[in-house]
Amino acid sequence: MHGVDLATFFNLQGTPFAFLPRFAVALSIGLLIGVERERKRHALAGIRTFPLAALFGCLTGMLAEQTGAPLLPPIGLLTIAAFGFLPHSHIPNEGDPAVPVSEPHTTTLIALLVTYSLGLLIWHGGSSLAVALGVATAALLYLKPELTGLLQKLARHDFLSLLQFVALSFIVLPILPNRSFGPYHAFNPYIVWLMVVLIVGVSLSGYLLVRLLGERASGPLLGILGGLASSTATSLVYSREVRTNPASAPFAKLVILFANLILFARLIVLALLVVPGAARPIALMMLPGLVIGLLAMLPRWAHQRHANAEQPAMALSNPTELKLAFGFATIFAVVMFCAAWLNTEFGNKGVYAVALISGLYELDAISLTVLNLFSDQRIGAAAMLTALALAVMANTALKLGVILTIGGVPLARQCLPTLAASLLGMGIGGWLALQTL
Repeated sequence: MHGVDLATFFNLQGTPFAFLPRFAVALSIGLLIGVERERKRHALAGIRTFPLAALFGCLTGMLAEQTGAPLLPPIGLLTIAAFGFLPHSHIPNEGDPAVPVSEPHTTTLIALLVTYSLGLLIWHGGSSLAVALGVATAALLYLKPELTGLLQKLARHDFLSLLQFVALSFIVLPILPNRSFGPYHAFNPYIVWLMVVLIVGVSLSGYLLVRLLGERASGPLLGILGGLASSTATSLVYSREVRTNPASAPFAKLVILFANLILFARLIVLALLVVPGAARPIALMMLPGLVIGLLAMLPRWAHQRHANAEQPAMALSNPTELKLAFGFATIFAVVMFCAAWLNTEFGNKGVYAVALISGLYELDAISLTVLNLFSDQRIGAAAMLTALALAVMANTALKLGVILTIGGVPLARQCLPTLAASLLGMGIGGWLALQTL
């Protein structure tokens, strides 16, 4: 593996055991995958066969290199593949024990081929990649119930919209022109759609986890996942639930507050992904808002943990639906144009005005716009932080208004202290961040 040369570290160079570390890594990967397969009844291979397959792959790579026989690795692969022609195992039939049921070996056979190939990869110097792929393979095999459950919980239109989004992301995105058009050079088709892919990808992770966990998710976890999908939508959904079912108010309050607090962490992650150079000042401003908001909520959270409040279901829109994706692309393009135009005409004050107005409706669009303006050196770090703070304040005010008008005064009164404390913390963090510029 890169970094530490185990053969040198253990003084194996120049000895017959110089290649032993490579075989040890192959053996470890095989054991990891083999342990998972051993848990399956009537499996084709298990805790012994998989490590042997990994060693076999590493060994054929060594022999092919040292004997000048390049056909050895393909022959080894075909040998492993021949296991698929073995008779299927038979398990008792619960309906009629006299008629056994065949159990196919497809997944285990593919896992064996992958393990053999990882052994070859280790011999050719790709130990780090082989370890990562081995862990991913074991996780994929182990998480079959969760993955199957997720697919069962996805509706047909969810899967269709997901396929559409994947097609637009990996087929359309690469062919979009990556250059600026129009007045103020504010419209770049590639950047606009790249930001759509980023935001919808983050939102999709929260949406899928909500669908997967469902009623098993606790209030804080459901709030975090809802915040990843959309904090505004989460606030709206649970405020509406409180109006129709007042008994769910304590649980709904927790979900709403966590969804709004995770917003601060989400902005830090967006900065890391889009403009890593802006992540440090943004983190200095956002982290105090997150921490102080959590501290303000702790007493209510501790009290709620022992209460028996009703838990309503989370109902969010699939963020991969084309109308939502194109809607965000349109909003983002308009916000980018307005910000570039007003920044040219009025300087930073124009950007601040756009931040306040667009923050009332869509926080992600103005956040990404401000980050791109900072990346293009059209605004400085201080203006970037100020615009983000104004957008967060406007967005929080909007959500508080939604909570008040839909959820009622009692719910708004319970949410206000935490939301206000988080904004206060963001203000303190913003002042500290400005001192470091």
